[in-house]
Amino acid sequence: MTRNMPANHQIIFCTCPDKDTAEKIARLLVADNKAACVNILPGITSVYSWEGRIESAQEHLLLIKAHKDRYQAIETALRDNHPYELPEIIAVPIERGLPEYLHWIDSCHFSK
Repeated sequence: MTRNMPANHQIIFCTCPDKDTAEKIARLLVADNKAACVNILPGITSVYSWEGRIESAQEHLLLIKAHKDRYQAIETALRDNHPYELPEIIAVPIERGLPEYLHWIDSCHFSK
């Protein structure tokens, strides 16, 4: 049985135009201790409205797991290193999770 824990952790979604960009950003976030883990999901198709047109693009999705206190640092790093004019940066709280995994996220955040 898991107990309710405060939402101190987050997953941030960010799409990237290609594998190289996705890996560069993922490594930067982990190396700079902004995120504990970043998953890269390749081969997603995004359909979106941009400047009055319906667009479609093949992208890679980053799932960035981090403590909620790291949001601003992650947003800044994404804005500074992302090639898109308007990158997708959406954070959602982790309401529940394996306590040991959430503690691991904390240990990555506070280890440096």
